[in-house]
Amino acid sequence: MKKIMIAAVVSFFAANMAFAADTGCEAKAAEKKLAGAAKNSFMTKCEKDASAAPAPAACEAKAAEKKLAGAAKSSFMGKCEKDSAAAPAADKKMTQQNKMKSCNEEAAGKKGDERKAFMSSCLKK
Repeated sequence: MKKIMIAAVVSFFAANMAFAADTGCEAKAAEKKLAGAAKNSFMTKCEKDASAAPAPAACEAKAAEKKLAGAAKSSFMGKCEKDSAAAPAADKKMTQQNKMKSCNEEAAGKKGDERKAFMSSCLKK
């Protein structure tokens, strides 16, 4: 039951991220004519980049709110951006879960050693 709840929460957040970045990332993937694992990989990276983009703007706003300038602003911006870049590292588990889901979908018709070999190579990508 606990695993189902975790999966539901992760799916909810993934769906929200996908919806937020959907129009731009989907259009880019369609333009590049991507499909399958290549599309999934591209979409994951695109959505991650899209969600990480606002961080410098948020840091700028905080610096302006504190009325920082010069070296103090530079120092604050460096620390703020570093901290906001460290936050997505906690999302690695979700990325791994998405990769596992994608590989499982692609391996649907495979069985035994063939599936095991495919999953191993798919998860290393």
